[in-house]
Amino acid sequence: MPELPEVETVKRGLNELTQNQQIEGGDVLLARTIAHPSSINDFLAGLKGSKIIQWHRKGKYLLAELSPGFGWLGVHLRMTGQLLWLQQDEPLQKHTRVRLFFGENQELRFVDQRTFGKMWWIPANETPESIISGVKKLGPDPFDPEFTVEYLVEKLKNRRRPIKTALLDQELIAGIGNIYADEALFLSKISPTTLCTALSKEQISRLRDAIIQVLQTSIEAGGTTFSNFLNVQGINGNYGGVAWVYNRNGEPCKICGSVLGRIRLAGRSSHFCPQCQS
Repeated sequence: MPELPEVETVKRGLNELTQNQQIEGGDVLLARTIAHPSSINDFLAGLKGSKIIQWHRKGKYLLAELSPGFGWLGVHLRMTGQLLWLQQDEPLQKHTRVRLFFGENQELRFVDQRTFGKMWWIPANETPESIISGVKKLGPDPFDPEFTVEYLVEKLKNRRRPIKTALLDQELIAGIGNIYADEALFLSKISPTTLCTALSKEQISRLRDAIIQVLQTSIEAGGTTFSNFLNVQGINGNYGGVAWVYNRNGEPCKICGSVLGRIRLAGRSSHFCPQCQS
């Protein structure tokens, strides 16, 4: 958490609220939140005076295109990061890490309980891929034209590991995490323990369609809030209320009524229906 739908929700909110807004200054309350440059003063100086042209999403990364000559602002929310658009005089949340100040007493506040989240300032003579190694390694986005059945068949045919584990590999598909891997596998009727090498082309085709379907459904619901995800205005996501299997261990399957199960694969919980995904 957050995964692709949550990051997409934040991106859309940021584009509604911060486009053409000028960064007038900032404050870094936790130095290790800044991944680049190494100097906090350089980070703040690089952003000061820039305007947000547009926010983009690359997998789970947020990238703000800044006005000409100012480069990019990169953000990764990791497990518990939140970007909140607030009045500067609102009391600081306990886990506030970075504040970026805008006009009319507004600010973009980065709150992160677990402190794994990161921010980057990328100078105009660099690209996000050259500074943020994770962006360079990303596989195709599920909504990109290159995310085809043929692509998945080629990438999965020689992988002798469970499909659930493969779906979490950001170099294979960008943006999918534990929640939506479970949901897509349920919709495609594939057990999370099925080896990639055992999947037929028909199963892979169903899986691709299910990935796109579940991500689109969650985006329309504003993402998922099971712990602490909030959009930029502090509102919870609503997908959790319609989840098929995720976080529903022990409850009846919405399709067949069987009791949903949970196992651990590569250290992560996997939720599934033993009947529908047999």
